[in-house]
Amino acid sequence: MNCRLSILLALCTTAVAPLCAQTAPPPPVQDAAPDPQLKQNPLEALRNFEPAADEEYRIGKGDEITIDFAGRSDLQAKLVVGPDGRVTLPLAGDILVANLTRPDAGKAIDAALATYYSNLSSQVTVTKYTANRILVLGDVEHPGELTFEGTPTLLEALTRGGLAISRHGATTAATESNKIAQVPERCAIYRGQDQVVWVDLKQLIESGNTRADLRLRRDDVIYVPDPAERFVSVLGQVQHPGAVPLTHNSTLASVLADAGGFTDKAGNKPSIQVVDPTTGKSRIYPFNDLLNPARASEIALKPGDLIFVPQSGFYRATYFLERLSPATSLATMAVLVGAP
Repeated sequence: MNCRLSILLALCTTAVAPLCAQTAPPPPVQDAAPDPQLKQNPLEALRNFEPAADEEYRIGKGDEITIDFAGRSDLQAKLVVGPDGRVTLPLAGDILVANLTRPDAGKAIDAALATYYSNLSSQVTVTKYTANRILVLGDVEHPGELTFEGTPTLLEALTRGGLAISRHGATTAATESNKIAQVPERCAIYRGQDQVVWVDLKQLIESGNTRADLRLRRDDVIYVPDPAERFVSVLGQVQHPGAVPLTHNSTLASVLADAGGFTDKAGNKPSIQVVDPTTGKSRIYPFNDLLNPARASEIALKPGDLIFVPQSGFYRATYFLERLSPATSLATMAVLVGAP
């Protein structure tokens, strides 16, 4: 499991946006009780996490595209999008197409060639999908990276990753109840540095809720914990966001070290926020507390905590508590850090 976790921690990176300016150093410890008026239905939070069903595909690095020009078959090109998100055409040179829809990529290509050709109209087709990647890790039979041609879903990714049903020797003739019995109780979906959503998968499936098979986005990381495993989630300005196992001697400093330490954007002495998702309580610890052995020993972590390292010069007084439901009896608990 430690090996699989190291892969997870090495591959989850992106940026996080600050919420408000820090005008004074935060207090040593700050508890923020959730405001009942700001709570969001957890299923609504899942709905917001899920991309729209009709969301148009955006070209990604590694995709193979074909460019056709109306009336100019001599200009047709089949290209692979490079690691920098660009393709290269004669005369036009490098053209950025990554993260563009196919029509928008066509417009970018037309604009790049406008100096050399008049009235060009290009059509871009994705002929090979390689950028639609999902990483499945943890307590699955085949952890690793999966590629999808269409929009991947949670159950599709978990099925291809190998659910417990295959590990326990169930046959294709297993009953539906036996299949459900092998479904993980829950799993986490990490999206970059600033989002994690927990899905109580088994309960959703047993209740027939379609949110069990929510749509994913490119580069999402699905983590299925071992039932016996204890861990916390580390997000924000750390080198390797994701799940970090807890041991009997884990400290906040050691957990941050296991996540690769701070990024440059965290600054020299960031304030670290610890959120208890079951209560909505938020505690903020100055960096100096980690350097003080007596003070550091008083910082208790428990399984399920979320640890957030903000960008330098900013901190979140609360962890967007309006998106955090402390009701543990609901079928799904979601914790998100949204855009400012």
